[in-house]
Amino acid sequence: MKELLRTNDPVLLSYVSALLTEADVAFMVADSNMSVMEGSIGILPRRVLVDGDDLETARQILNEAGIGHVIKQDKN
Repeated sequence: MKELLRTNDPVLLSYVSALLTEADVAFMVADSNMSVMEGSIGILPRRVLVDGDDLETARQILNEAGIGHVIKQDKN
């Protein structure tokens, strides 16, 4: 699994989830249960993970939706 993005914005997570589900791209949201550790105040970001084979497709979907700026950039 590769990290597509990291955010603590629940609206963005919902939107990205809807986009990926509609495009039939399998994904998972990691760190969702960390709110128990942080006291449910939403400061710890959640990670959206996709299969490495679907990473470019997922990036293209977010770019076409106009939210490409949220995509995690690869560090070289």
